[in-house]
Amino acid sequence: MKIDQRALRFNCNGSSLIGVVDVPERPLQRGVLMLADSEQYRIGSHRQFTLLSRVLAQRGLPMMRFDRRGMGDSEGAPRAFDAIEDDIRAAIKEFSTQVPEMKEIVILGLGDAALAAALYAPLDERVCALVLLNPLPGRPVDDPAEPLRHHYLARLGEVAFWKKVARGELGLAERAGTLREQWRRMGGGAHRTALPRRIADSLNGFPGRLLLVLGGEDLAARHFARVLARHHARFRCVEVAQADHAFTSSAWRDEVADASANWIMSW
Repeated sequence: MKIDQRALRFNCNGSSLIGVVDVPERPLQRGVLMLADSEQYRIGSHRQFTLLSRVLAQRGLPMMRFDRRGMGDSEGAPRAFDAIEDDIRAAIKEFSTQVPEMKEIVILGLGDAALAAALYAPLDERVCALVLLNPLPGRPVDDPAEPLRHHYLARLGEVAFWKKVARGELGLAERAGTLREQWRRMGGGAHRTALPRRIADSLNGFPGRLLLVLGGEDLAARHFARVLARHHARFRCVEVAQADHAFTSSAWRDEVADASANWIMSW
């Protein structure tokens, strides 16, 4: 199937955000907005978000991925997962403009972006379903700036990255300080205990459908699933055996794509 891929620039509260939309030749009326977690930007670990978008778009699903404020090529300061409601709303507005045939939106999120999706979904009637991949960060870190270092190390081979360094546009020290402050306000790693219950409460207010995809080696995500089950959130669960937090192998990514596409197109 022919896919029309478009680069996007759109506004969120005065900041310019960058995204990409993949529009199939015959798009379905249900599209998928992809959210990367705070350790990644829109191309994802080993380009998994790009590749996953292409696979799902071939099934007829319009796809959009974007960089939230403070990540990748988007402007603004970094924000915690529970402070990106405006980013998601701005992305959905742009997605709907790009694909006017689309009537329903599924949000697919990885890691802490899955948590952001769960908090946002009850607020927007356009969101009909969620696909949550390994909710919760993949591992605790002693230094909250570690994800930022991971992100910029991954970009060392990009010409655009070095141009931004030369122009002094990245503000690395400011971004690391912002992340440390967020970590301090959340009480370090202690928030992991109460967080799954908070997400479960939000999902209980969401009338749409929910698919949880777990990596077999992600213990935090499996704990999250147990908490959801105890608090009566309605969901379907699929486990990808031996997969890590980010589903980084091609075989794991293909399993995620198949499980997500089959589920999204089953109703």
